[in-house]
Amino acid sequence: MKPPPFLLGATLAFWGWQSEGFLIAGLLMGLIVESARFVHARWELSDEDFSRVWTFCSLLFLAAGVYAFNQNQGPASFGGWFQDPSFRTQGRAGLSSANTAAAVFRWLPLIFFPFLVAQLFSTRESIPLTMISLILRRRWKKAKQAGKPAPAIRNVNIGYAYFVGTLLAASVHTAENSKYFWGLALLLAWGLWAQRSRRFALVVWCVALAAAVGLGFVGQRGLGQLQRYLGNINAEWFARFMRRSVDPSQSLTALGRVGEIKTSGRIVIRLEPKAGSPAPLYLREASYRFYKGVSWQAGSSKDDFQPVNEAPANSGNWTLLAGRTNARAVNIACYLEGMKGISAAGLLPLPAGVGRMEKLPAYVLAYSSAGAVLAEGPGLVIFDALYGSGGTLDSPPGTGATTNEIPAPRRVRYGTAGHEDAPALTIPAGRRAEHTNQDLRVPEREEPALDRVIADLQLRGLPRDQVLQKIRGFFAEQFTYRTWQPPGKFATNETAVSRFLLKTGAGHCEYFATATTLLLRQLEIPTRYAVGYAVHETSGRGYVVRLRDAHAWCLVWNPDKNIWDDFDTTPASWVAEEGKHASAFQWLQDAWTRLRFEFAKFRWGQSNVRKYLLIGIVPGLAVLLYQILFRRGRRRQKAGTAAELEIFNWPGLDSEFYQLEKQLAARGVPRRPSEPLNEWLERVAQTPGLAAVRGPMEEILRLHYRYRFDPLGLSAADRAVLREETQASLTALSRLETLEGSGR
Repeated sequence: MKPPPFLLGATLAFWGWQSEGFLIAGLLMGLIVESARFVHARWELSDEDFSRVWTFCSLLFLAAGVYAFNQNQGPASFGGWFQDPSFRTQGRAGLSSANTAAAVFRWLPLIFFPFLVAQLFSTRESIPLTMISLILRRRWKKAKQAGKPAPAIRNVNIGYAYFVGTLLAASVHTAENSKYFWGLALLLAWGLWAQRSRRFALVVWCVALAAAVGLGFVGQRGLGQLQRYLGNINAEWFARFMRRSVDPSQSLTALGRVGEIKTSGRIVIRLEPKAGSPAPLYLREASYRFYKGVSWQAGSSKDDFQPVNEAPANSGNWTLLAGRTNARAVNIACYLEGMKGISAAGLLPLPAGVGRMEKLPAYVLAYSSAGAVLAEGPGLVIFDALYGSGGTLDSPPGTGATTNEIPAPRRVRYGTAGHEDAPALTIPAGRRAEHTNQDLRVPEREEPALDRVIADLQLRGLPRDQVLQKIRGFFAEQFTYRTWQPPGKFATNETAVSRFLLKTGAGHCEYFATATTLLLRQLEIPTRYAVGYAVHETSGRGYVVRLRDAHAWCLVWNPDKNIWDDFDTTPASWVAEEGKHASAFQWLQDAWTRLRFEFAKFRWGQSNVRKYLLIGIVPGLAVLLYQILFRRGRRRQKAGTAAELEIFNWPGLDSEFYQLEKQLAARGVPRRPSEPLNEWLERVAQTPGLAAVRGPMEEILRLHYRYRFDPLGLSAADRAVLREETQASLTALSRLETLEGSGR
């Protein structure tokens, strides 16, 4: 059963139109298919040729499935599911499987197009079903091996099967309109028209078709609404169960936390300087402007993210600061640990002054005025960061700068634990009590302790550089790095920062960074609180950054250069202190982390597996295609030789009857083409001088038929009779020929 003219061509054009990026391919494939009606050249393809073409298409299908599975983060999703079989990992694995199936489904017309062309341009309008059915092929081979009659082989035309598959492939599209439905209805009506039953009137057929189309339209509208509803639930509700969301708007500190701050030696970043560039000292993820309680918040920078364009598209090149010289470069590999929608997301750890990123496989990239760069993409990203001196992504200070004046002097008593009679401080009238400029804002509760330190160090009125030098010396000489905080009751108006400055003198980097930032702000020097990682541990040609290398420091505005300078007052001993927490089996953990990293590169498509996969599959497909197209003649020659050899091995072909037939033909009684043996024997008997051989010939013919066609063949005794009777008849014919010769 063949599809009507031009139906397949129109269907392929419709598939290309509905499938994004395949319009030209669909039109070309449609032209090739319909050209078979006008091109009369045909190939004589054997069953073996069709089998090879089908194998070729099957390999294409397998390669497409593997490629789509890797492209849609299949190894990552199922790897996470096997390691942590939970609701969230199961959801990601299911989503990856659905995306893989959708991609392969969309490619079906391309994958099986060679098989359709082989049928259209062959001398046969249909092909044996055993060529595409493994079950029938296996049954046929088993019957042949057992010596039983082979099952009946049915020939099929794959035109309608390809038509249905193409329509289903066209259904995998992103457009939310009714164009696909009406196109589907038109093509189905076209295909059904040729197969409509003549028992019913045309009006009845049209009414039934219209009813089916109407019901289908109503059904697909309902399903579309349900799909959109479930999609909204998936994006807004189910995402909460998958991974923690990324919030660059605030940084929760461990200020005031009692006990030991636990750190981990897990490697989270790998970097390698390029072209002789030195390694950056810090990799900053974000900076924050507003301090409240024990957290730093982005403040007005929370919602001012600006998108970054990838140019050219799909190149992996993202320009953050145009028109600048990036004298240094470093290759960075890091994980996106958060989740935004259904994509992995995270803040990128970047060196100061980064102006461009190359080979970054991000889906979406945006940056804020506080210097945070948020990426959405695969769970692991490997890219080159190009950076240099000069301006940065951070906005200058001064946003919303207003002041509130204090009308009269005000005294604030600051008490510490055990010293409730501590002297009070006086805030003079006219002093800026509250800054709405978030780069200068200081919480009122922190001001007394800050003023006391400023007074002790006599910092007011000093130039900016001297202030920075004195503060750096103050923390270096009088403070120590400590990850452990002793328990104790906070006195009235006492905060974690004031206790650190006036009482304990020991803390981790968050204490130093917060105290430094607030001290400088109290002196009207704009600052920001920065978080990220410190880079110090070498590994081979590059560096590794561990989770315990997470760090906080201060950014100070440099009015001379109009840039933010890194200002870190945490004692340098913090690296050694953190190193004390390293396990004796850290080398084993590093080896395991390396294995996980290499597997993550494969999981998230950051390795060359796809390229190697294509390199391995494409040559195999090319060899198979060569076998199909260019070695058919050699195969036929071998098949002909094998057939000739097989003829001589057929049962009964060594019968002596053929010698007798040859002798009778020499005496003028040859067997005519397609003449049955019994009719030929009647002619032999009617020939003068040959009537005497009719009796023996009947017995010889009976035994020959059994020997030739009976599956059981002849017994040894009957075989001997055939041989003896035939030899006797040949001897009789020889004597008759001798007598006739002597009589002449």
